[in-house]
This record gives sequence, C-alpha cells and structure tokens, in this order.
Amino acid sequence: MAAIIRIKTKTPAPYPITAISVATHDTKTFRFALPENATLDMLPGDHLYVHTSINGKAVKRPYTPSSLPGTVGYFDLTIKRYETGVVSKYVHEQQVGDTVLMSGPNPGGHWVDGMAKKVGFVAGGTGITTMIAIIRWILTKRLDVELFLIFANKTEADIIFREEWDRDAREHPNFHCYHVLEHPPAGWTMGVGRVTGDLLRQRLPPPGPDTIVFLCGPPPMVEVLEGTLKDLGYPEEAVILP
Repeated sequence: MAAIIRIKTKTPAPYPITAISVATHDTKTFRFALPENATLDMLPGDHLYVHTSINGKAVKRPYTPSSLPGTVGYFDLTIKRYETGVVSKYVHEQQVGDTVLMSGPNPGGHWVDGMAKKVGFVAGGTGITTMIAIIRWILTKRLDVELFLIFANKTEADIIFREEWDRDAREHPNFHCYHVLEHPPAGWTMGVGRVTGDLLRQRLPPPGPDTIVFLCGPPPMVEVLEGTLKDLGYPEEAVILP
C-alpha cells in the first residue's frame, strides 16, 4: 500500500471538479480530485484559497473544506453563490471536468483534539461552512465533547445541510442544534429574528476553562456578537473566528 501524501501548496495548483451536488437553492458542494494516495495537510477548520482572474485582476477567497480532514483522494468545498461575490459566482459557473486553482491549506481558527470539552458554534448563513468539518470530525471520531450549534439564516430554505443537523441531533446526544430565522414559516418553533445575548446565554455552554466558541458569519453580525460574548464572560482566547 502506497504511503499517504499530505498536500499543502503555497502557489496555486489546479484541482479538477469530479462532482457537484446541490445543498440549497443557492449553495452547492463541489468535489475536487486529489491523487488516489493523497490528502490535504490540514486540521478541521483550516482553509484553502480559490484563485482566479476577474476582468484581468487576480483575486482570491478563502474556503474551508467541508469534507473530513484525512479524506484520501478528494476534498469538498461547500460554496454559496453571492450576486456580489465574484469568486463564488466564478466557482458556481464551473462544471464537472473543469479545474479550479487553489493554494493551501492554510491554518485558520481550527479545532485541535483535546482543546475543549464543550464547544459552541454560532454561525450566520455561510459562516456554517467554516464549522462543518469541525462538527463532522468531532462526531465521527466520537470524541468526548458536547456541541452546541446556533445557526442563523434568513429563511428555512437557506439552511445549509438542514437534514444533516436534524439527523445529528437525533443520533448524537452530545449534539444540540438551534435554528434562528429572520423570516420563519408558520408554526416555526425555534428562534425568530437575530441572535441575541439572551439566546447565547440560553443555548451556549457557559464560560469556563473547558469551553470555546467558534463564531463566523456576516462581518456586522460577528462584530456585534464578539462584543456580546465578551460581555457574557467568555475570554477573548475562548472565542475563535475561523
């Protein structure tokens, strides 16, 4: 059996798309091929840069793989298409067989086994994509860690991987998930509006030496909630921005 090669590149390299699946009305998961004995050299939460040229200008954007670290032969990126997002629109225009230039993985706000016993995740929209691999890693490895996810979206149709979160909540007693919608459907029984300090206090594990919180979403949301978490007693080093 060939030794596993761990890939990390500083210069952009081409990766071919082998499959595309629909996650929501504006979000897709793109599967990229690696050599059959290769994996990305990364921890859960690390990111790659997608590189392209728009109107003659080089641009790049970070994306966190949604596939598990250590996966051999391929990796996945889950990307939402934004009308003002030049790179997200570029990737969404690609088809199976096309190649996309990427560099990395690069270290970000990632998970390291043993760093906490209780982990909060506060995600707004596509902020969840920075956390997918971390949640999947902890649950797949059956680590002794309790997870608390607060996931804010505009509508129910915007919830990325809704079925997965529902299944995880049913199958893993250590996984707790609470959705917040700005525009909920009739009969909605979870959160409405925006994530507030009261909601964080109710749904996250309290501050403590074995508690950390991952926070990712639109910049205005992150800026406000960073301050709110500080006011609730979470030390700066316990709040991680992937």
